[in-house]
Amino acid sequence: MREDKNSKTSQKQNEKGQLQKKPWFWPAVYAGGALMLAGMLFGYNSLVSKVEEAPLPDLAEVDPGPVVETNARAETMKYPFKEANLSKVQVLQEFYEVEANAEARENALMVFNQTFTTSSGISLAMNGEEFEVLAALSGKVLEVKLDAFTGNKIVIEHADGKQTHYSSVKDIAVKEGDEVTQGQVLGKATDNEWNQAAGVHLHFEVLENGKYVNPKKSLAF
Repeated sequence: MREDKNSKTSQKQNEKGQLQKKPWFWPAVYAGGALMLAGMLFGYNSLVSKVEEAPLPDLAEVDPGPVVETNARAETMKYPFKEANLSKVQVLQEFYEVEANAEARENALMVFNQTFTTSSGISLAMNGEEFEVLAALSGKVLEVKLDAFTGNKIVIEHADGKQTHYSSVKDIAVKEGDEVTQGQVLGKATDNEWNQAAGVHLHFEVLENGKYVNPKKSLAF
């Protein structure tokens, strides 16, 4: 049995050796390998072509989701009056700051019926003349409070969370809920009974995070 197996194995090896000696054997092997490689490359290119030819989604049909309104343009606070009149403006009363010197603190006190009140903003005047009051920043009108005694007041909320308050205003040109742009006319400065000593003036206040801050830190007077 072993001799038969060895004989068969030897015969197969002889046939293989003779086959390899044929002049057409190795070219046929190389040609077959080349055909296999070409087939693989063709299949890969076909797959890539299908991926590249896949249709792109129609952007018009894509749901963008909810639109959130934002104030994309960052604004720098401007004067609540025409900047051309800056040279005419006087700061009648300062913002009260505990750290300020005695003269500044005294200038930030308002008196009514012999009662002193600290100023939470600055009072601006132009030689006792009326002047247009402008929005210092773009925003939304939260409140319009009509009070001839203390002076009509406009409250505007801004995109950065600040609020600006404009008091002692007449001929008010906005109402609650209005969207205003920076520099828009809100009304005219006037006088009031509560602060008669100031005459015609605008009392301007700025709030950050719900706290009054000195407007002069954002405006150069």
